[in-house]
Amino acid sequence: MLWGAAFHQYLLMPPLNSARDHAVQRMFDRIAGRYDLLNRIISFRLDARWRKQAIGTILTRHDALVLDLGTGTGDLTFTAAQSGAGRIVGLDFSLPMLRLAQQKKNNARHGEKVGFVLGSALESPFKDAAFDGVMTAFVLRNVSDLSIFFSHAFRVLKPGGKFVSLDMFPLSRSWFSIFYTLYFYRLVPWIGGLLAHDRSAYQYLSESVRQFYPPEQVAYLIEQAGFKRVTVRKFLNGAVCMHMAEKAGASILAS
Repeated sequence: MLWGAAFHQYLLMPPLNSARDHAVQRMFDRIAGRYDLLNRIISFRLDARWRKQAIGTILTRHDALVLDLGTGTGDLTFTAAQSGAGRIVGLDFSLPMLRLAQQKKNNARHGEKVGFVLGSALESPFKDAAFDGVMTAFVLRNVSDLSIFFSHAFRVLKPGGKFVSLDMFPLSRSWFSIFYTLYFYRLVPWIGGLLAHDRSAYQYLSESVRQFYPPEQVAYLIEQAGFKRVTVRKFLNGAVCMHMAEKAGASILAS
């Protein structure tokens, strides 16, 4: 059974195929202990607001089974549990991140709704049409093949299920981009080096934004995976975007 197995799969993760995936995994293993603190500082706590808005797009009933791809330390997963989701499975390929998520679960409100699985979002261990909703936050830039990522998200969704993602994107030239560039590409790596003692990891995170696709191309890739009604909502002049989509079929999440 999917839910019962969710607590016992730390050792069942298949090997990663990409050298880039290995490098990203090792980086997140290193910074796991300071990851939550740095997220709050770097985003001025706006990330919590964006997560709540993302969850609101896929939850319209209280017994939904939801998958969080790239759950990290579980922020999105726990927010979904507190927002009324029935059950939530968080998948991540970093064991140190999942250990922290499990520690948080012990003291989290509605923690009994949550389970964690060690695995890759590019080769998820779940059966077809298993989930009412799939969500992901600040993961896409770290994925070596977005087409496979979106295809797996589509596969595990029930017909009528909804998908939502949050991520950071490169800005087009504007007055805001001048200040954002100075902050995110210059100051953030320095903050990461100061607080996490790992400047290179936060230099990577900054560069991953600079080199990422524009949100319109990500929307196209989501459509190519089979999703319908793909829409984009932009925050901070497009520095952060939320992509929403549906899998055609009966409205599983409708109340």
